[in-house]
Amino acid sequence: MAVEGSAGDLLKVVTLLGAAVVAVPLFKRLGLGSVLGYLAGGLAIGPFGMGLINDPATILHIAELGVVMYLFVIGLEMQPSHLWSLRRAIFGLGSLQVVVCGFLLTGVGLAFGFPLGVSFVSAMGFVLTSTAVVMQVLGERGDMAQPRGQKIVAILLFEDLLIVPLLAVVAFMAAHEPGAQVVAEQASRWATIGLALGSLVALVAVGTWLLNPLFRVLARSRAREVMTAAALLVVLGAALLMQLGGLSMAMGAFLAGVLLSESTFRHQLEADIEPFRGLLLGLFFLSVGMSLDLAVVARNWPLIVGGVLAMMVVKALCIYAVARFAKSSHADALDRAVLMAQGGEFAFVLFSAALGARVIDATVNANMTAIVVLSMALTPLMVLVHKRFARKEGVSMDGIEAVDGRAASVLVIGFGRFGQIASQGVIARGASITIIDNDVQMIRDAEAYGFKVYYGDGCRSDVLHAAGAHTAQTILVCLDNKEAATRIAALAKTEFPQAQLLVRAFDREHVLDLRKAGVDYLVRETFESAMAMGHQALLTMGAEEEEAIAVMDHLRQRDTERMDLEAAGGMFAGRALVLGNQVKKAAAQQEKTPQEPDAPPAS
Repeated sequence: MAVEGSAGDLLKVVTLLGAAVVAVPLFKRLGLGSVLGYLAGGLAIGPFGMGLINDPATILHIAELGVVMYLFVIGLEMQPSHLWSLRRAIFGLGSLQVVVCGFLLTGVGLAFGFPLGVSFVSAMGFVLTSTAVVMQVLGERGDMAQPRGQKIVAILLFEDLLIVPLLAVVAFMAAHEPGAQVVAEQASRWATIGLALGSLVALVAVGTWLLNPLFRVLARSRAREVMTAAALLVVLGAALLMQLGGLSMAMGAFLAGVLLSESTFRHQLEADIEPFRGLLLGLFFLSVGMSLDLAVVARNWPLIVGGVLAMMVVKALCIYAVARFAKSSHADALDRAVLMAQGGEFAFVLFSAALGARVIDATVNANMTAIVVLSMALTPLMVLVHKRFARKEGVSMDGIEAVDGRAASVLVIGFGRFGQIASQGVIARGASITIIDNDVQMIRDAEAYGFKVYYGDGCRSDVLHAAGAHTAQTILVCLDNKEAATRIAALAKTEFPQAQLLVRAFDREHVLDLRKAGVDYLVRETFESAMAMGHQALLTMGAEEEEAIAVMDHLRQRDTERMDLEAAGGMFAGRALVLGNQVKKAAAQQEKTPQEPDAPPAS
């Protein structure tokens, strides 16, 4: 019997993994995203699909740990100072969105004919956006660290905090017995509040004074599996502590992440948690898909379809209006409305508590659960439609100054990693310098470090004139786009011949193009750094400093000769001539003369 039970459990695991492996790549190939793939896979194998798994509630309870771990990883990226800087978005924007959406969605419930209490609970359950769905979409788009993504994260954090007072409100809405029972219930509520505060204090104390010493001791043991176990212990322990205090497990994990965000072990913890987070979050979406009761939908489809459409449209309009009121752009407000116009996983917790307190009945619970699940399933589709048909707006230029009539002795075009280093010398010498770039976000980032970078496209002659190229002594072209760099080099050499033209080259072929343009100096972006590493490699092999210098100088000379030959006779003919010349010289060289390796020329 034990063997049969083990085989049954293993079959469930294999079924879940198989559904994910088949559905997710298929849906991503169709451009529908991984979330919808998980939901569809769960629906297919669940009790209302093929019936391969019949207990989605149990799997959902375990899979919620994926959301918990996701919030822990987010907490690791939220240093307390950064979290403090988001306080207005969390408590200001978050509370405004929750209050307005809650009021309007309660009105939707009343319009459908439900009593006030049922309408309020249903509305607030729908207000609690799905952290898992939104975070997954933000992560796939790479928007987590962008300003608009940070505002969405702040609102989600406030909504996660809101589950605690909402559960208290549901408890107060419950039917009460007269007399001593009321006094006992009031005492129980105060005890619950005290337990929650005690759990928060305990978590902060442990995170502040115990976690870093613990990880230092474990790091000295050099046991990788123990560090992984400790990372899981921190996440699950924080979640358990919050659950015992009657609070959100996800919020406990988030606080633990914040407390460790400035730890030297932050990146190690994130790497250890990531595989478990991804797997459990996928399992969560599978279990949500399995929870969609198609029989309930079929019996009450007018109510459920109408509820889904009404709730999502009203919530989206509300979110858009709040975002515009908070001075977000039309594009950001519309994106937030589409992404957050759904119910979330905490709605299941709220509906379950309301059912237990007899605020709602089993039929309302089933219908509202179906509405929330369908809204979560529709969100990836809505995001896809919005991405495909929404009008693209220009990049916001708030706080960005366009170049206009600047006079400088040095003009730097492109201020990425290469340009920042290449310009340090002339800046240190005190030369008058103008820097232009067309990456708005980079310009804002550079300003935070004291650099004044102007917006401008170096491929345009009028922009170069406005930047002072006609009076510049030196022009540095430091772009990582070789086509643009070549165009700028040809333009600058023709229109601004008084300036020395220094250009960053991408590879050997780019060098030849720039030579044709007549640049005064060029350098391959990886050549000198690679030569420096080759020099150090010779020293590690026991070569003397003089010998290492001689070898690298010889290689530089050979590379220059090769480039000259390639420029004169074509790349392949030049390489053949160089190799033939190497063979002849190798026979005449003395034994100690540095030899060039028989390898293809470096790019």
